[in-house]
Amino acid sequence: MKIIVDAMGGDNAPQCNVRGALHAVKEYGAEVVLVGRGEDILRCLKEDGIDTLPAGVEIAHADQVVEICDNPATAFKEKKDSSLTVGLNLLKNGGGDAFVSAGSTGALLSAATLLVKRVKGIRRAAMAPVVPTGKGGAVLIDCGATAECTPEYLLQFAFMGSYYAEHVMGRPEPRVGLLNIGAEPSKGTDLQREAYQLLKKAGDEGRINFAGNVEAREAVYGEVDVIVTDGYSGNIFLKTMEGTGGFLAKELKAMFKKSLVTKLGALCVKDGIAHFKKLLDSGEVGGTALVGISKPVIKAHGSSDDYAIKNAIRQAASFAASGIIEDITENIDHMRLERTGAAAE
Repeated sequence: MKIIVDAMGGDNAPQCNVRGALHAVKEYGAEVVLVGRGEDILRCLKEDGIDTLPAGVEIAHADQVVEICDNPATAFKEKKDSSLTVGLNLLKNGGGDAFVSAGSTGALLSAATLLVKRVKGIRRAAMAPVVPTGKGGAVLIDCGATAECTPEYLLQFAFMGSYYAEHVMGRPEPRVGLLNIGAEPSKGTDLQREAYQLLKKAGDEGRINFAGNVEAREAVYGEVDVIVTDGYSGNIFLKTMEGTGGFLAKELKAMFKKSLVTKLGALCVKDGIAHFKKLLDSGEVGGTALVGISKPVIKAHGSSDDYAIKNAIRQAASFAASGIIEDITENIDHMRLERTGAAAE
């Protein structure tokens, strides 16, 4: 499996991106193409005492870098020799099996959509992070790629999220829930009510395992494996989880530092604390899959360290080997609404 890595994207590039790639080659046996300024990549290797390019590692030179301040919709066109654009063109042309970047989310989404293209028939690509829950995590789809959705978008998100949970996370017959303010079918706005009927129909036909509406609380408890929502609500859900987790971690740390007794208590539960921290660490997963693009693309967190990049490469390899894109392509007719007249044009 050959993974293309944007060596210049993210807050800790290129050092952590290069180191993470080397770890992935060593631990997972992956082949990696590092895209970026060749001299900068080689300098990172030399800083770690590596004088020659290791086996399994290639460099694809790219002079430019897409910065956070660049217009996300046009940056890849304006900077045609950027590591982002060069890397995605490599993916498009068969130069690798998947692409990983910790750079600008908007620029990556725009470039992947316009260069690599969506699966034919998919209306919008979705960002699908795996969020921690009481039962081992769930796919949240969408978490911000499309703020304003139609019922058809949510239908397609449900199918794609279900395939991801089954093939990448190893969940047989994953339970799919529609994020809403109540369990009853009548709850929510027109979007949720109409989407509910589409998802119920798909469930009745055996296309997905639809569990009905799910409230945010139950979603965190782990009642479903796939949480379907529009990007606006999904982003609020995700950021609330991140903020709550960070707040609780901070409060726990302060509590255990209060006295000698509490410090001794911390020693007694140190394994549990370590597990709690691991649950909240986005670097454990590696990144967020852009589902609906015709080839695997992973968005790593902008602050990713080498450990997170290594895991993002592992995730990209799993995504590429999963067969999810083939499943989406084969089942696209069940994921689209019929259009007539002007709506079909």
